[in-house]
Amino acid sequence: MQAKAKHRPAERGPFRVEHLRSGDPYELSNGHPVYCAPTGGRASGPNHLGSSVVGWDPAVKEAGVDTGYSLGEGCLRAPDVAVGNVPDKPGWVKGVPELAIEYADVGQDEAELQDKIAELLAAGTKLLWVVRLNGPRRVEVHEPRKQVRVVLPGQRLSAPGILKNSISVEALYDRSEAEKATLTNLLQRRGYEDLDAVLAAGREQGREEGREEGREEGREEGREEGILAGKRGALQRVLDRRGLRLTKADTAKIASCRSERELDRWLDRALVAKSAAEVFKRGAGR
Repeated sequence: MQAKAKHRPAERGPFRVEHLRSGDPYELSNGHPVYCAPTGGRASGPNHLGSSVVGWDPAVKEAGVDTGYSLGEGCLRAPDVAVGNVPDKPGWVKGVPELAIEYADVGQDEAELQDKIAELLAAGTKLLWVVRLNGPRRVEVHEPRKQVRVVLPGQRLSAPGILKNSISVEALYDRSEAEKATLTNLLQRRGYEDLDAVLAAGREQGREEGREEGREEGREEGREEGILAGKRGALQRVLDRRGLRLTKADTAKIASCRSERELDRWLDRALVAKSAAEVFKRGAGR
């Protein structure tokens, strides 16, 4: 969220948290309104990606976007992304999130941003990341009573006690990296450490099926069938974990496929496809 504010007087302003309603384009700082302008396209996309990456981390139970936190009668702040203390009930939230993420792009009011950071940290936020989209991409890490650290692309961010997994800087603004991180988180929520674990489970299932069929049809045929069954199992697991619904025709197509290359192609598509139809679309790229 890009906040715009003129210089505010030091004395407390007349406004209180109860004067604002959900949807009002303002935050409050010491009783003074802070107008929050609509977010530009370059920042709005990363906001969504960042909330997905941290929100689906296996350790996270609550996460939100633009959640309003009441830090006192004259202070209301809404981080772009909040992790922790996002209750499922109406009204402003008392307290603060454990982790807050702010996206800063062209037009960012730096003085206002620093006030917001200071108020959230003073009220109890443990960690605040500022994702800089203007100029060299980077993330500034703010913590109470510590010097600000800068983490660059190619490096990783961690939030001990808040997030289970560390994430790459790029995952907070790059769609491809965000998808990888989110997929890993979703798999871990289902009991798989990562995609390799899903594939290993599929291969084991395939070996079991292959051994059974191999007793009847021969060792070589059983080995080949086991590989195919493993790939089918891995594909079905990824589709299931990503919530891509299969038609009866899709299920039959997987079950009858005897081409390792075709199954590998479908699995590659399944990692990023938005629908099952994209996975099996003839002529679609890898």
